[in-house]
Amino acid sequence: MVDLLPEQTRRWQAVEAVALEHFRCAGLDEIRTPLLEFTELFARGIGEGTDVVGKEMYTFLDRGERSCTLRPEGTASVVRAAMQHGLLSQGSQKLWYGGPMFRYERPQAGRQRQFHQIGVEFLGFCSPRSDAEAISLAWDLLSDLGIKGLKLEINSLGTVEDRNRFRAELVTWLEEHVDQLDADSQARLATNPLRILDSKDRDTQLLLKEAPTLMKALSKDSVTRFEEVLALLNTLQIPYQLNPRLVRGLDYYGHTAFEITSDQLGAQATVCGGGRYDGLIQQLGGPVTPAIGWALGMERLLLVISAAAQADPDGPAARLTAAKPLFVYVINRGEQAELQALAFARQLRGAGMAVELDGTSASFGKQFKRADRSGAQWAAVIGDEEAKTRQVRLKPLLGEGEECQFNWQDATTYLMEQR
Repeated sequence: MVDLLPEQTRRWQAVEAVALEHFRCAGLDEIRTPLLEFTELFARGIGEGTDVVGKEMYTFLDRGERSCTLRPEGTASVVRAAMQHGLLSQGSQKLWYGGPMFRYERPQAGRQRQFHQIGVEFLGFCSPRSDAEAISLAWDLLSDLGIKGLKLEINSLGTVEDRNRFRAELVTWLEEHVDQLDADSQARLATNPLRILDSKDRDTQLLLKEAPTLMKALSKDSVTRFEEVLALLNTLQIPYQLNPRLVRGLDYYGHTAFEITSDQLGAQATVCGGGRYDGLIQQLGGPVTPAIGWALGMERLLLVISAAAQADPDGPAARLTAAKPLFVYVINRGEQAELQALAFARQLRGAGMAVELDGTSASFGKQFKRADRSGAQWAAVIGDEEAKTRQVRLKPLLGEGEECQFNWQDATTYLMEQR
């Protein structure tokens, strides 16, 4: 678990602002859920055979002897909240969320035990068009953030019946090759064999190239639905690559499953993943409700954006992560000058300007040096002489220009015209 220092936080806020604008334009509403939920929610929703529930959750008993868990993902909590507060009875919902999640896994670059996600959930939408809309929302957001080398990998997991039929076929095949599987895959064979398809072990991946594929086990209706999704992506001119091994890590997915990756870090790195989960709401005790959603990891996303900014210093990612310069640095010295400088800085901020007030009482020379280092466009100088008449001297710090002197109101008006 790591701290986000001011420079990092500024970049996070810039990314979040872009995401918020995309969600606003798409008509999504924000929902905020607690960090702590009853463990049963995730055991039922995510699946007890998954790595998340079996190995990675932060679970403990509270003082009332109730089993509680820090949320390891956002979808189950959003669904629980929608059910609990009757949102589903009000019609289909397009929601987004953001915040920290917790998983006890091996920390590495872009992956910590407390990590952050931004996610989207379309509840009550069943058509292939909603799949394409959700995917396009993620694709357009990532493109707008300046990320290059995007690739959409997509698969269909079909219905429960499709997966059960495929599971039986896959297990038979895997049992014939069990000695060639890695240790984790051998353990999953009895609990969650579909997750073996997502193994990161190189030898297992080579072996799986000969394994049966889920696509061949899909019913005619499932194939037709998937083809409609792909046709819509073609219409939207969003390129995709079929990946028959893509199963996602959580049990509630069915039909469309997808990941968006980027080669901005050199190798392909997943920045967004999601899919359809039509059975989850009923599984948690609600009505039969179709749904699709996705989530992106902020830590990984910021690494990718930083790489994009380095690769193209004039591109959108670089502009997004660049420090926003101050507009005015207020230099002041003297008892009355310091009081007036505080009030003047407040007046400028009220007019929407980014203003730093020097509070050191240092010499004018030292304050000017700090003003130059700050990157501000203007220095506003108030000394004893200016304080007597409520005047302020304005000096341009970038480029050419003459120093000038105004009363407070005229100085504010002049600075507003210079922005």
